[in-house]
Amino acid sequence: MTVNDDSFTNWKNREKIAESMIPIIGKLHRERDVTILLHSRSLVNKSVVSILKTHRFARQIAGEELSVTETMPFLQALTTLDLGPSQIDLGMLAATYAADDRGLSVEEFTAGAVSGATGDNKIERGEGRDVVLYGFGRIGRLVARLLIEKTGSGNGLRLRAIVVRGGGEADLVKRASLLRRDSIHGQFQGTITVDEATSTIVANGNEIKVIYANDPSEVDYTAYGIKDAILIDNTGKWRDREGLSKHLRPGIDKVVLTAPGKGDVPNIVHGVNHDTIKPDEQILSCASCTTNAIVPPLKAMADEYGVLRGHVETVHSFTNDQNLLDNYHSADRRGRSAPLNMVMTETGAASAVAKALPDLKAPISGSSIRVPVPDVSIAILSLRLGRETTRDEVLEYLRDVSLTSPLKRQIDFTTAPDAVSSDFIGSRHASIVDAGATKVDGDNAILYLWYDNEFGYSCQVVRVVQYVSGVEYPTYPAPAV
Repeated sequence: MTVNDDSFTNWKNREKIAESMIPIIGKLHRERDVTILLHSRSLVNKSVVSILKTHRFARQIAGEELSVTETMPFLQALTTLDLGPSQIDLGMLAATYAADDRGLSVEEFTAGAVSGATGDNKIERGEGRDVVLYGFGRIGRLVARLLIEKTGSGNGLRLRAIVVRGGGEADLVKRASLLRRDSIHGQFQGTITVDEATSTIVANGNEIKVIYANDPSEVDYTAYGIKDAILIDNTGKWRDREGLSKHLRPGIDKVVLTAPGKGDVPNIVHGVNHDTIKPDEQILSCASCTTNAIVPPLKAMADEYGVLRGHVETVHSFTNDQNLLDNYHSADRRGRSAPLNMVMTETGAASAVAKALPDLKAPISGSSIRVPVPDVSIAILSLRLGRETTRDEVLEYLRDVSLTSPLKRQIDFTTAPDAVSSDFIGSRHASIVDAGATKVDGDNAILYLWYDNEFGYSCQVVRVVQYVSGVEYPTYPAPAV
C-alpha cells in the first residue's frame, strides 16, 4: 500500500467518525440544550467536512492537529451523563486530559470536568425568552440568522417578531429573500417560507411576525402574544436613554442597541464587562464592531503587560451609510463613492474604551479609513506597554489567551502566512490576532486585529442578549482565570 493510500484510508476513517458525531451532537443540543464546541467553535449543525476542518484548524493555534479519534471518546462519555444546559468544549477536554496526571479514564475525567453541569448542579431549563428585532438591515438579518440557529430545544432565545417601516408591493417576500440569500455570508442554513396573509416569515419552524410601524409608540407587542421580550434596536436612530426608552412598550422588558450608546447608556463588550450589567438595567448598548474588536485584546495586554497609551487605526470595509457614487451626505467625506475610494473618517471606538474598561487610565486615540471591500476590517493597535517584552513572548501569551482564557470566545489567533481579509468572513470572534504581522520592540507593541465587522459583531450582540436573558450557559471545562 502506498503512502497516498494510507493517507486516504486515514481520511475515510476520520470521515466515518465525524459522521457518527453528528447525531450525538444534534441530540445533545435539541434535547438537553448542550452545545458542543471545539476550541470555542460550535460543532452544532456542522457537516462532516466542517467538523474535520475545525479539528484541523487547531493546528494553527495549538501547534498540532487535533483528530476526531481523540475527541470522540469524550463526546461518547458525555452521552452517559445527566447533563443540563451548558457548552462543552471537546478541544479543552482533550487538552486538559492530556495534561492530567491522575491516571483517570476518559469517562472519569469527563464526569469530573463537567460536574458543574450534571446532577444537582445542572441548570434547569426554563421557558424560552422572546426577542424582537427593531430594524432588519445588515446586522438585523445576521442576528436573526444566529437567533434561529441557536433556537435548539426552544428553551433559549426565540425570535418572535421583526419591526420595519412599511414597504411597497411584495415587501414581505423581499425581506424574506434578503434573509434567505446574502451576497457576503451566503445562503441561509435551512428553509424559509412566507405567509403573507398573517405577515409571517417561517424560518426553520420559527414563526416570526413582521410588524409594520414607523415609530415604537405604534406597537403593542402583547397583541402578538409577546411578553417580557428583549428588543434589539438595529436602526441606530436612537442612542440615548430617552430615545431608546420609547421601545419600552407593553411586552418589552429590555432594549439592546447595536451601536455605541450615548450619555449614561452602558456600552457592553461581551467577555470584558458584560458581568457589570445590573439586573434591573433595561437599556444598554453593544458598542461598535471596532470597539468589540479592540477592547478584548487591549484588556489582555493591559492585564499582562500594562498599557501606558495607545492608538488604533482601523482599515474598515464600507457600509450602507456611505454612497455608492458621489452624492450629498451630511458627513464631510462619506458622500464620496465607497467602492471607488479610500475614505478617511472618524471612529468612536477609542473614546468608547473608557466605558468598557474604566480601570484603564491610558489615553487611547483613534482614526479610521473606509476601504472598497464589503466586509471584514482590520484594526492596527499600537501600544506603549508598562514593561519591555519580546515578540515571541507576546505571541505565546495571546495564543494562550485565545485557547484557554475567559476571552477565548472574543479573541482568535491565526498563524496563516497568506491570510487576507476575505479569509475571516463568517468569523464568530470579536477579533483575530494576526501572528505574522505582530511587531514588538521593547515596550512598544503593534497588534494587527482582523474582524468580521458584520458577523463577528452580531455574535457579540447575541452573547450579550443571552447573558441578560439568563440563557448564556456556562462553558466546561471552565477557562483559566
